[in-house]
Amino acid sequence: MPCRRGEVVLVLFPDSNLRTAKRRPALVVQADRLATGLSQTIAAMVSSNVARAGHPCRVLASLATPEGKASGLRTDPVTMTDNLATVFDGEIAGVIGEWTDMASVDRALRHTLGL
Repeated sequence: MPCRRGEVVLVLFPDSNLRTAKRRPALVVQADRLATGLSQTIAAMVSSNVARAGHPCRVLASLATPEGKASGLRTDPVTMTDNLATVFDGEIAGVIGEWTDMASVDRALRHTLGL
């Protein structure tokens, strides 16, 4: 299932031990039409734990904002650009929303990757 950059998807996201995974929301951060020939998508973990916000590599949104409403999530989301994964497209269960403020995610990604 090809996804577009900025879509919030439900995906089997790997734990840091790479032995287990959990179905959770994630934000597609890779470029559209990347065309690597591989059936995979680069995504950032989305957490409902707002205590994880407050770091330059993390983006907090409020469901009270248009951005938060468009995300399709049930709680205030924290997008964690310091927790990226390349996931097999077959593990993406579907699109649940869209992240409309990709500029804030781009700033967080630049911080995470040192760009």
